[in-house]
Amino acid sequence: MNISTSFAMKFKPSPTHTVGVEWELQLLDSETLDLSDGILPLMEFFPDATFVKPELIQSCVELNSCIADNSNEAVAHLQLSLQRLLQRCEELEMNVCGGGTHPFCRRLALITPLPRYRRLEKTSGYLAHTQITFSTHVHIGMHSGDQAMLAMVRLIPALSAFIALSANSPFWRGHETGHAAYRHRILAAAPNYGLPSTFEDWQAFDNFLQAASRASMIRTFKDIHWDIRPHPDFGTLEIRVMDSALNLRAVHALVAFARCLAVRLAEASASEVAEVLPTGLPYWIEKQNCYRASLLGLDAEYIINERGTHRPLFDVVTELLDFCEAVAPRINESHGLQITRSLLAARPGYEAQVDAYRKAHSARSIVEMLQHSLVDAAEPNRVDKALAASPGA
Repeated sequence: MNISTSFAMKFKPSPTHTVGVEWELQLLDSETLDLSDGILPLMEFFPDATFVKPELIQSCVELNSCIADNSNEAVAHLQLSLQRLLQRCEELEMNVCGGGTHPFCRRLALITPLPRYRRLEKTSGYLAHTQITFSTHVHIGMHSGDQAMLAMVRLIPALSAFIALSANSPFWRGHETGHAAYRHRILAAAPNYGLPSTFEDWQAFDNFLQAASRASMIRTFKDIHWDIRPHPDFGTLEIRVMDSALNLRAVHALVAFARCLAVRLAEASASEVAEVLPTGLPYWIEKQNCYRASLLGLDAEYIINERGTHRPLFDVVTELLDFCEAVAPRINESHGLQITRSLLAARPGYEAQVDAYRKAHSARSIVEMLQHSLVDAAEPNRVDKALAASPGA
């Protein structure tokens, strides 16, 4: 593999803490509700691939928001794209749903025939065809590479909160896995996934990129699929740990929480951070906390120190939301944070899936529930009216 050793990356600063969303959705056969490899005919309706995009596998479509000033604006833009997507999918006899995994699909994935994805298929082998997962990514604008690194390091102990709040993948290949977010177990088989390394500043991260390039570990920084990573081209910090959300309201909740917490942690003093999150935890604790969140969701116990002391993750999430209140009004996220609190109080996606299955004893019923939840939320009269009334929307 011939890779240049000149790999210095400049971080393009974002003057404000903007937000952008990538929401991966499942393409379904309208009759069987199994996954459908329909991205190629679908993309003929969206040739510019600006806000509706293909992904690695042909049964996935990604909706991208505009670069927004707040979560209200980002979700309102996603709603428009989702309505167009649903219309086009109906013409192609396909359906769409959220969820981190498909409940009963058993076959291997087809790879989208684009150069980067073909390269990933070649370097990953069989793994590329088994990574049939769907996620929600949130980009938050950062003023500098150093600020992005600071926020990333401080957010690592909070990743388990995002896993639990977004958990929406309890089934895999027809089996009830016992995990709230089984998607993480699938991705764990591949390199460059999971918890990131930590870096003191942007220069340290850039040094890592250069070394990883010389070692033929990566070609570009996009080959690093950590749960959280900087995106120097966009000038953002990208939180990637979340399952594909159930519907637009769940997206709104996750985006508002991600933006508020990232901004709050980027600006807070070290003592303020230490009041809500443990600092300097060893890797084994960070990994265990994330595993527990993926297994038990909001019912997990969160380890807070090297002695093994733990407390309910639900309480940790609640305190993080309280911590975010100090910044929410200034960045126009008070309404979004209210939606996050309502998501915390309501039944999470993984519980809704399990409940649908146990009522009907059918994996198909899970997909029907996921589909109906997505479509109902996409209808203009079903979307929270506060989106239109919110300042900046």
